[in-house]
Amino acid sequence: MKKKSIEVVGTNISVQNNRNEDYVCLTDMARYKNAEATGLVISHWLSTRYAIDFLGIWEQINNPDFNVTEFRNIRLESGSNGFVLSAKQWIEQTSATGIVSSAGRYGGTFAHKDIAFINQLICLSNLENLNAVFISEGMQQSERLMKLNKIAIQQMSILENMDERRLLSK
Repeated sequence: MKKKSIEVVGTNISVQNNRNEDYVCLTDMARYKNAEATGLVISHWLSTRYAIDFLGIWEQINNPDFNVTEFRNIRLESGSNGFVLSAKQWIEQTSATGIVSSAGRYGGTFAHKDIAFINQLICLSNLENLNAVFISEGMQQSERLMKLNKIAIQQMSILENMDERRLLSK
C-alpha cells in the first residue's frame, strides 16, 4: 500500500491507498486530541450514535457484504451508558470496509476518506449547523448524510490546498 500524508492544523496525517481509494489515519487524528490514548479516542467516537448511524449508511451504500443485521444490533446499543465499540469489533461484527485496522508498530486505524473527513473537527461544527438546516427542510437522513459527506470532502480539499490560496489576514 502506497502511503502519503497531509498536514491538518500542523499535524501530519498519514494517507494510504487501499482498494484504489484513499484511507486516512484516524490514529494520527486521535493523536492530536490525546497522544497517550489514541485507541480510546477512536473507540469513544465509534461508540456514539452519530458515528454508528453515519458508518452504517456509508457501508450500506458502498459495501455489498455489509452485515446489516449485526449493524442494527450495534445501533440499538450505541449511545447508551457503558457502550464501547472498538474499530476491530466494528470491522469483525459487520464486515465493514470503510474502516481498516492493523496492530503493530506501523499499524493504525484508517478510515475511507469520506468517513475520516466527515469526522474532522475542522468541519464538524459547520456540518452540524448544516445538518440542522437540512433537518428543518425535511431532508431524509440518507440524503442529508450524502450531502454532508460531499460538503466535508470539498472543505477538506480546500484545507489541503491552503498553500495555493490567498488567505485573509486578521
